[in-house]
Amino acid sequence: MAGCKLHHTFIFTFLLLSVSFFHTSLSQPQTPTPAPAPAPASDSCNGVFLSYTYTRGNPIPPTDPTNQAYRFESTLVVLNNGRHELKSWRAFVGFRHKELLVSASNAILADGSSLPAEVGGGAVFAGFPMADLKSAVETAGDRTQMEVRVELVGTQYGVGAPNVPMPLNISLVNDGYSCYNATNTGNNEMHVCCIQDRNSDTNNGLNEEFLPRQEGDLIIMYDVISAYDDNYWAQVSISNHNPLGRLDNWQLSFDWMREEFIYAMKGAYPLVVDTSECVFGRQGQHYKGMDFSQALNCDKSPTIIDLPPTRADDTNLGKIPFCCRNGTILPPSMDPSKSKSSFQMQVYKMPPDLNRTELASPQNWKINGSAMNPDYQCGNPIRVSPSQFPDPSGLPSETAAMVSWQVVCNITQSKKETPKCCVSYSAFFNESAIPCNTCACGCNSNPSQTCSATEPALLLRPDSLLIPFENRSAEAKEWAKIHKRILPNPLPCGDNCGVSINWHLVSDYKDGWSARITIFNWGETNFEDWFTAVQLDKAIAGFEGVYTFNGSVPDGSNNTIFMYGHPGNNFLLAETDGANPKKDPRVPGTQQSIISFKKKLTPGIKVAKGDGFPTKVLFNGEECSLPIILPSKAYRADAATSIFGFLTLALLLLMQR
Repeated sequence: MAGCKLHHTFIFTFLLLSVSFFHTSLSQPQTPTPAPAPAPASDSCNGVFLSYTYTRGNPIPPTDPTNQAYRFESTLVVLNNGRHELKSWRAFVGFRHKELLVSASNAILADGSSLPAEVGGGAVFAGFPMADLKSAVETAGDRTQMEVRVELVGTQYGVGAPNVPMPLNISLVNDGYSCYNATNTGNNEMHVCCIQDRNSDTNNGLNEEFLPRQEGDLIIMYDVISAYDDNYWAQVSISNHNPLGRLDNWQLSFDWMREEFIYAMKGAYPLVVDTSECVFGRQGQHYKGMDFSQALNCDKSPTIIDLPPTRADDTNLGKIPFCCRNGTILPPSMDPSKSKSSFQMQVYKMPPDLNRTELASPQNWKINGSAMNPDYQCGNPIRVSPSQFPDPSGLPSETAAMVSWQVVCNITQSKKETPKCCVSYSAFFNESAIPCNTCACGCNSNPSQTCSATEPALLLRPDSLLIPFENRSAEAKEWAKIHKRILPNPLPCGDNCGVSINWHLVSDYKDGWSARITIFNWGETNFEDWFTAVQLDKAIAGFEGVYTFNGSVPDGSNNTIFMYGHPGNNFLLAETDGANPKKDPRVPGTQQSIISFKKKLTPGIKVAKGDGFPTKVLFNGEECSLPIILPSKAYRADAATSIFGFLTLALLLLMQR
């Protein structure tokens, strides 16, 4: 009986506790289970994920309500979620608010510009020092090897709070990738996923150790040929691959990124020998026992120049193949042996890079030549397979560099750039020569009232082309008076070009035609190994020959004749005094030749109506300004007068030789 009572008591107690617990549960508020956080956008990208995040910004002085400047800070992230390593990553950011980039961590500008730099039209970034991004597969998902974060700081104009100065777009620039449309998250973040194009030829080397070498107008190789813990020797080679490009008195510059300095050189020399930055900097503290008076240059951005030919066999400075040519690099079609320059330099490193395997190429390469040379823009150095050189002992073997980087430079033509040479036209059917355009090579931004920068150039008698512009006024006035032309007041300014080229149409008959090209040097510098090129869009198929110069159609071209002087005629001399300097004008240096054409392969060619005049002319790689009008048959010259003028010009030129 007692056991039964105990059992009932237990059941009652259990029921009472259950009711109490149920009542308590109902009386307390319910806490919903939090929803899982959305997966990062990068998780859905099976390629290369890029994001741009605007972090903060604020107005900076001076105050300008119409064009206020603002500081901006943002972060560019490049994450390799693909299957293969991303070599030498490059990312584009479409800046569009007149941005001036002041600093960028873990990256450089791929066009070689040093910071600060204007990037308002967009900029391509390249990785440095981490140029390659490993894949998750080969690192077991280690994001420190897969990802790079570029912290950007700069100035932008006109976009203040609450608006955000976001770029127009972002994308991966590496060949073989396609990027989908960028997606915005909120008002301060943008991201995009870029996928490898499996059908692209550029992906053939995805699994190779190095990227393939690229092509360009000018190739610079940076080859480490020997290395020690604290220094190494590098060979720098500059090769011209453009059939119409050249450099004279080249100057090469770059930026050291890890406090390196140049101790010694062979085959070239710094433009300025200066080690003060080492003596008073960290280099002097580290290399306490070094005599820096024996070093050559400690600038962060040194400029290197070539040596003269007299140093080619110098035991200390020369003895380097392709060195010591006064900085002249010719087109390979002129002389392959002169289309390359080379030098070596000993580079000392700084901690923490004191290991023979810690090697880095300088960045932000720039190269330029004389005023008559084209401009070049260089990309960032790309790690490529080690270069190989003939064994110095003469054995039939190759010696490989320890590590090699390639820098590709291409000729650029700025829309704002002023030409440095010009062209005049003349023809047998018109007694007047059309001179170079007014201010063809620039004019004073505030020209005086003595000449007009907008009036077209005055037509001339052909032999007047031999007279310096400052002495042509009387000739031009007399010629205008003869032909009853009204003279503007003031007269047009000159062309201000150091080199001018006259293209004269000599003849046009049933089976062929001919032209004469005359090059005038109005400057004070001789041009050695000069060349010129003319583009004739409809006449090249009938090209027969050039009689005083070497002349040919470059391989792969269907519209250009390339010409340069034979030995003995390869100098275009500078302007000299006349026979009687007190009364005779100065005389330009000249070179001249006849060019002949057949019509059999160019049926329908209209020589006199324009097909016989070049559409582009280059001198030493520089594009020249062309006249805006052509000689016309509308005004038929008196045959005797016309022939007399052109014969006079030809005879005067012959007398100068």
